[in-house]
Amino acid sequence: MKTKNFPALVIIIFLIPFYSYGQVVPERQWPGYRGYLSSGVLDNANLPSTFDLQKMINIKWKISIPGMGISSPAIWGDKLFITTAISDADKAGFKPGLYGDVTSVNDTSVHAWKIYCIDKNTGKIIWERTSHIGVPKMKRHPKSTHANPTAAVDGKYVVVFFGSEGLYCYDFNGNLQWQKNFGVLKSVWVTMKNAEWEFASSPIIYNDAVIIQCDVLENSFLASYDLKTGKERWKVSRGEYPGWCTPNIYSYEGKTYITVNGFKHRGSYDFETGKEIWKMSGGGDIQIPTPIIGNGLIYFNSAHGRNSPIIAVKKSASGDITLKEGETSNSGILWSKPRGGSYIHTLLLYNNRLYNMNWNGIINCLDPLTGNTIYDSKLGQTKSFIASPVASDGKIYIVDEEGTVYIIGDEDTFKLLGEFPLNDICMTAPAITDGIIFFRTQHYLVAVGNN
Repeated sequence: MKTKNFPALVIIIFLIPFYSYGQVVPERQWPGYRGYLSSGVLDNANLPSTFDLQKMINIKWKISIPGMGISSPAIWGDKLFITTAISDADKAGFKPGLYGDVTSVNDTSVHAWKIYCIDKNTGKIIWERTSHIGVPKMKRHPKSTHANPTAAVDGKYVVVFFGSEGLYCYDFNGNLQWQKNFGVLKSVWVTMKNAEWEFASSPIIYNDAVIIQCDVLENSFLASYDLKTGKERWKVSRGEYPGWCTPNIYSYEGKTYITVNGFKHRGSYDFETGKEIWKMSGGGDIQIPTPIIGNGLIYFNSAHGRNSPIIAVKKSASGDITLKEGETSNSGILWSKPRGGSYIHTLLLYNNRLYNMNWNGIINCLDPLTGNTIYDSKLGQTKSFIASPVASDGKIYIVDEEGTVYIIGDEDTFKLLGEFPLNDICMTAPAITDGIIFFRTQHYLVAVGNN
């Protein structure tokens, strides 16, 4: 081999982990809610350790996003996708803070549900599409919007779910491929049916299938659709309370499964057939966090009402594994904690630590194999939090509702590395790509990366 060819060979070898036959590898993308398999993690991203929005230090761009949405960005290659619902009359905005108000926002104005495709490097809008125009069929909570679910992408297609306003699939050039309408999906509090809080479960794409979880007041279901055509592959009834969980995917002994959080029916299903594999009941009766995968386990948390568990279920679980009174483990459950789980936040499993973020700013750092506490700490004094944390290169990124970004170290003791204001309300989990972390606030989308 001649010396002059060596640099080219190095480049080819370097690219192999990131490209396969010309396609971007999914593990390096952020293809839906909380990234690849909802992990919330993207290492080797080379994010800046500090930024200043007012001085535009380490700010690559900042753009206004019209309307309201708490969907996170989904990213594939150089394209970022984000949704919103726009109304000239719905001006109430968000109501941040710690409170127990369950009343819906009183608005019946016409909205336009939109998806934007944005160049992630420049903030330039590549295309936008209006999926639906009309009066929302459900009202929203003061911390909610009519565009809550995050888009799902796979490099060829982008799927967006607007609840009662429909499920839509576009190609990456913005051409509508198919759409589905499920009628009114009653996303309400089960004990107060006039407390309408809007739909929030995000779709996921895996192996050319679109998976949606619809836990609503009537006729809850889990379903799989062909990504290219929208044809139904299977649909199973769930018999579940209204919830806002996004499903997830895991593999075990060569087979693929879908796992879902729940109160009456937490469990897993065969990816190909929809057959139930295991189930359990109990926990918070308003189920919101997404299950996460690691260490041969599926981690769940929830909180509302009497119970607030954190549960580590074995991938080998089968049948009904509901814990009996006083039990913390059984044949399908490695460990569980009956109290302490989060009402809103999805867990973060990073390296050898499991982070459980609570609405009041308390962080529980746990050993993921035992559930034992590594440390407890608190952020933000009296601040409230709704956005789930994400991580990269030994740092955890947490945003409070008033828009302060806290960066803490991934260590066995709590270490606050910095606080950085976004100067706008923030209810949305950040998204990470190579060199950039994106923050969606009430009015803006901000790209933070090294200048």
